[in-house]
Amino acid sequence: MRRALDAVLSALVLLLGRRRRDRPDEDAERVLPKLPPDPGAETAAIVLFFCAAILAAGFVVVYAIDSLPDHTQLEGATLGLSLLCIAAALIVVGRRLVATEELVEPYPPEEHPHEQEVVSRLVEEAGDRITRKRLFKLGLGAAGGTLGLAAVAPALSFGPFFQTKYFRGTPWRKGVRLVDEQSRPYRASDIEEKSFYTAFPEGLSLEGREEIGAPVVLVRLPVGELHLPPELHGYDAAGVVAYSKICTHAGCAISLYRAPLFQPDEPSPPALVCPCHYSTFDVTDGGTVLFGPAGRKLPMLPLTTDARGYLRAAGNFDEQVGPSWWGSRIWSPEP
Repeated sequence: MRRALDAVLSALVLLLGRRRRDRPDEDAERVLPKLPPDPGAETAAIVLFFCAAILAAGFVVVYAIDSLPDHTQLEGATLGLSLLCIAAALIVVGRRLVATEELVEPYPPEEHPHEQEVVSRLVEEAGDRITRKRLFKLGLGAAGGTLGLAAVAPALSFGPFFQTKYFRGTPWRKGVRLVDEQSRPYRASDIEEKSFYTAFPEGLSLEGREEIGAPVVLVRLPVGELHLPPELHGYDAAGVVAYSKICTHAGCAISLYRAPLFQPDEPSPPALVCPCHYSTFDVTDGGTVLFGPAGRKLPMLPLTTDARGYLRAAGNFDEQVGPSWWGSRIWSPEP
């Protein structure tokens, strides 16, 4: 343990590049005996540091490419071998390149300038056997830097960092027609009351339909039952309303529509229900939450009809689509 600490201390001193002070008759005043350089051990340490850097960089590459075979095993191998190379390099430095001194008595309770000078000279003289200090520093810095990068890389899996457009943008634009799963356009007359329809933007590929901002649900209500707030006035097309199909709780797909065929003891409005955690949204007043863990309303898509009666989007959603992650409360949907 002591040798490992000495090796780390010496490596840090070399990396910081402590400048030695010139002294007359330096060899006569040395605290440690002057030992000859060891090029073999020095080369081995430098090679091990650079191998550690390459392996740590390889871990970042493997982590970023999910399609590689044996992905998890490659991650473990690259990161583990990188740490092994660093450990081996430090062992070589501690045993072959850095001279160490064992104290035979404890430090005195008070500070004395002479003892401080001795410690300073010990640190300076410990790295005399390393002749290629710049290359050694470069290898040590590369190994430490890439290993730090490898440690930070998995943090990107906690959420989007650069490419947040996928979560903020939607494929809906003003004038885009609504189509069914077979890409057949919907007419307003096709939407019946007490039924549930799934729609997508016209012209979107099958892969594009997987985006969280693509699918919507269509429901028809009697115009007299709609109680949309002022900011959503005009979002319906003669009683047809469209809401995001993605639940605002955890991003599950809404696949249930509750429209009672009889008057219950306590009147309940028609509602969209997520079957995963039973978040329930009122379709008559803009998608407000009636029940469940969802923390905000269901985003609503404004609709209009063209001269031939086809349903078209009149703009983008009124709110951010998707689960209630941090950005949904401060970002508006992007066109």
